[in-house]
Amino acid sequence: MIEPKTLAQRFPGDFLFGVATAAFQIEGATKADGRKASIWDAFSNMPGRVFGRHNGDIACDHYNRLDEDLDLIADMGVSGYRFSIAWPRVIPDGVGSVNERGLDFYDRLVDGCKARGIKTFATLYHWDLPLALMGEGGWTARSTAYAFQHYAEVVMKRLGDRLDAVATFNEPWCSVWLSHLYGVHAPGERNMEAALHAMHFTNLAHGLAVQAIRSISPEVPVGLVLNAHCVLPGSESEEDRAAAERAFQFHNGAFFDPVFKGQYPEQFLEALGAQMPPVEEGDLSIISEKLDWWGLNYYTPMRVLDDPAATEFPATRPAPFVNPEKTDIGWEIFPSAMGDLVGDLYRRYDLPEMYITENGACYNMGVVDGEVDDQPRLDYYSDHLSVAADLVAEGIPLRGYFAWSLMDNFEWAEGYRMRFGLVHVDYETQLRTIKKSGKWYRNLARHFPKGNHAKPSV
Repeated sequence: MIEPKTLAQRFPGDFLFGVATAAFQIEGATKADGRKASIWDAFSNMPGRVFGRHNGDIACDHYNRLDEDLDLIADMGVSGYRFSIAWPRVIPDGVGSVNERGLDFYDRLVDGCKARGIKTFATLYHWDLPLALMGEGGWTARSTAYAFQHYAEVVMKRLGDRLDAVATFNEPWCSVWLSHLYGVHAPGERNMEAALHAMHFTNLAHGLAVQAIRSISPEVPVGLVLNAHCVLPGSESEEDRAAAERAFQFHNGAFFDPVFKGQYPEQFLEALGAQMPPVEEGDLSIISEKLDWWGLNYYTPMRVLDDPAATEFPATRPAPFVNPEKTDIGWEIFPSAMGDLVGDLYRRYDLPEMYITENGACYNMGVVDGEVDDQPRLDYYSDHLSVAADLVAEGIPLRGYFAWSLMDNFEWAEGYRMRFGLVHVDYETQLRTIKKSGKWYRNLARHFPKGNHAKPSV
């Protein structure tokens, strides 16, 4: 563990420290004030999809505890809050009438942050597609991209004058591959052709939304949040190195290449292009609209081996962990991979400035005598923030870091059994308890901004 003051000295004074959440994971109130169902409401209520059939009906009750939670964020000493906006709260059917009461909630959220001196980083899509859009095919339909563009317009017309930054999507890898190929997330598809349709139309929706945001709020920096994978070969053999490159194209290139190069990766396209929807004239130029920033969500590396028995690209299989230490969700702890990944991405692509938009660890310690001693999470943050400081020193344009997450919440297919929060939530009483890691992070964040805008000492 590094002392907060020592670590703070390695960052520039205007470095932004923040916390992150997502609407479906914390808001609850899934039927309140005109909100209609999302695909996650439906998915959660299907047997065998989410641990314990947990759902988002109450979650952290953030919708009804907004001011209390904004006070908590202010007390954490951070200068930025990354949150997502629930599409089914704003346009309940995905298209058609706008729900003013839903927008009123986000008005209060943004104004509440402003009143507390907290910068607002909004994400337009964190996986909660309005369920009504599934009747048209959801993300496998081109029409959804245009519905998303309209939704972006509605949000920016209402909130754009007060947002400090906006991201179109959070982790399209999850809402494409995890949701349409691996079946782990809503809508639970297991079909390559469906996944490839979702991939292209998600990429298109991103580009269309960038255009909408720029036309309405040109002064708001717009970006995209990607959970890029640090893909590492399980050995130095030629076969495994080739497998790692295929995996890079599949897991990273499917999103980075069209957004930052205006094309899909070559091997990827050769192998899977026939199953993709038509890429219409102009699609790639829309997708590759220049961005002001991008966000990286990083937790753990991806280790792969060649799989000669596989028939479908990228033809890989998992390789063993190198570090036996894992978090409670089973993810390998390997901080240096975050730095290696960022360096590799800046070598491969012409990228704008960046934020680490999510980083954190799952540990499930409970409250004992009013305290939560989650030293392993504290160590995880300390080690990864040290890597972030190295990146700044190396000249990477890293402008800020958002811890995942502000508080324990609905962890998607894992339900409420996995806890990532800096703040513990008792789901029976909704009592919030700042953990040991949260107090450490608060001590670090309170050093910023500190007026020292020169380069940090190394």
